Amino acid sequence: MESEVIFGRNLLAELSPTVNYPSLVVTMDDLWEKFGHHFQADTFRSHFVQSIEKTDLDKLVANSSDIKTVVGVGGGQAIDVAKYVAWRLNVPLFQVPTALSVNAPFAHRSAIRVDGVVKYVGFVRPHAVYIDYDIIQQAPDILNRTGVGDIFCYHTGHEDWRIAEKAGALEEKWPVDEGMIQEAQAVMRSCLDAADDIREVNEKGIQTLVAALQWGGEAFAKNGWNPRPIEGAEHTFFYALEYLTKKHFLHGQPVGLGTILVSLLQDNDPEWIKEALDRCGVPYRPEEMGVTWDDCVQALRYMSTYVTEAGLWYTAAAHFDITDDYLEKARELVYR
Repeated sequence: MESEVIFGRNLLAELSPTVNYPSLVVTMDDLWEKFGHHFQADTFRSHFVQSIEKTDLDKLVANSSDIKTVVGVGGGQAIDVAKYVAWRLNVPLFQVPTALSVNAPFAHRSAIRVDGVVKYVGFVRPHAVYIDYDIIQQAPDILNRTGVGDIFCYHTGHEDWRIAEKAGALEEKWPVDEGMIQEAQAVMRSCLDAADDIREVNEKGIQTLVAALQWGGEAFAKNGWNPRPIEGAEHTFFYALEYLTKKHFLHGQPVGLGTILVSLLQDNDPEWIKEALDRCGVPYRPEEMGVTWDDCVQALRYMSTYVTEAGLWYTAAAHFDITDDYLEKARELVYR
């Protein structure tokens, strides 16, 4: 079930003699300026991601019927679009993350949007995930540091699992698995133990974060598509914030903020998660991601509605009321 992970340098140059042609490179226009010279025009076509709406992606698939290989080069959106196209075309997939901001390179389903609402679809396992130290370290530090947001969110996800059980709202097929929780907590501890290395984005930090993101990305399928070991209401906060503001975010920032906010809602040691994110250098305050505290308040109040509309599982987002007293404590905690 695990994807082949290849660490090294100058790895993009190894794609040309590896893939079948014609090949589609899914990336962003600014990244193409940096890395496009590795892909010959007569054998590679490029697609610059501007939308992750299903209707737009289906048009891309229809226009790519001759493609024999898909290569994702970039962050979460490019990686997810590459997965979607490779799945629909049933062709080999190679992933080259340019930063470790999310577990998407290792996850088997694509996080796309249907009328603005997140949907996880498909199943595709990359032939290889190339981790090029030079490419990762070229990225702004924030892109790599925020990857731990997709790890520390296990903290709130596990508590949501127990909350659902106590409320009698837990899915019969997903009983609380304390062994899986302990395994996930060990992954969190590995990142906290390497917090200084993750903050510095050195080779040890990269290796630690890759191992953690790979575990999380593959856990969804390995646990029968059970999301509870790896995420909870903190992701609902992120999706609600995205839906209401119509903004695109660096995944780990709103997820990190959501983990702080939801852990406070759960009375689940919010100081610990705040300190962990601070040690890794994750900027999680609203203004650091281009929104306001009022935007976050609206997202918090909208979470329970979003759970219903998106058909999400029962979490703190549906269990607790967002009171004025809670919002006052939450603001103080975030801005302390």
